[in-house]
Amino acid sequence: MAKDDRSSINPFTGKSHFDMVNDDKFLKDSYNEYYSMINQVQLLDNTQNGQIVRNVAIKLIQAVESYLSKIGRLDYVEDYYDWDFHLVADDTVNAFCMPGGKIVMFSGILSVANTEEKVAFILGHEMAHALLDHSRTRISAQNAQNTIASAAWIGSIAMDLVGLGSLGSLTRAATNVASIGSQFFLMNPWGRDQELEADRLGMLMIHWAGYDISDIPAFWQSMSEQNSNEHDFFSTHPADSKRIASMNELIMEIENGTDFYSQPVLRNTPKPKEEFKDYHLINDNVKYCQECGTRANADDKFCTVCGAKFEVELKCGKCGSLVNEGDSFCMNCGNKL
Repeated sequence: MAKDDRSSINPFTGKSHFDMVNDDKFLKDSYNEYYSMINQVQLLDNTQNGQIVRNVAIKLIQAVESYLSKIGRLDYVEDYYDWDFHLVADDTVNAFCMPGGKIVMFSGILSVANTEEKVAFILGHEMAHALLDHSRTRISAQNAQNTIASAAWIGSIAMDLVGLGSLGSLTRAATNVASIGSQFFLMNPWGRDQELEADRLGMLMIHWAGYDISDIPAFWQSMSEQNSNEHDFFSTHPADSKRIASMNELIMEIENGTDFYSQPVLRNTPKPKEEFKDYHLINDNVKYCQECGTRANADDKFCTVCGAKFEVELKCGKCGSLVNEGDSFCMNCGNKL
């Protein structure tokens, strides 16, 4: 299916994304780059780890298609995304999904993504970039400013996707063609807003696929901060309090039974302080920082991410309602305090 044969409205954002790309050439060049790389590496698809990656990828694809079917937007992926997935033998700690659904995971990332849930999040995050057309949007923006030559498009994106990894032949080829505008793609990660979108959609995808996402924020925070110089995937996806807060926000939305089918699942993310101020304590064991949204234990005195001191909450001993210091009676049940 040609891009123009489907609705321009992205089903996950509810918006038409900026697009000035020749779709046929864009996908052809993307696929050529993908198959050129696949033909130069050792594939581990038939190994035990390769089967894990395959099974996870299939579950995520099925989850996306099931969601789109429920909202009546299968046209977005049907006959357009040509899904393919491989585990390749390479020490690079990275993974990517090229436009059109070409998924590659390097075996090196399994040293840190040592559970199926972690593999699912990494694949889901990268698949989300493709489903949200982030490559197309970035290229269109640069093309509008006449700063990137056509020859640099796919080569520079390939470098960005692999995070300057150790695939020497791919790196040299990309560097040779990216004579104009390569600095933007080679040195900068995805934009902040695009990372937040990929985080949210990726986590929803793995939730829809039946995986537990409760430990993803802690995994992301730990790996991106402790190993950012060693692991390409995390170094090109910097963590900050806003990203962790958004991940925790989504977990709470799921716990609260939010309806993700009646409106687009992605929206502008408010400031964490504004978003979390109304639900500081969600149960007897878990609470969220009012400053950055980080998940914490109910008895924690300070946030382990931003250092903010948790506010002390006074409750009625009879009904558990919040009360103010100095109140003589509970405004909910009338109990004398």
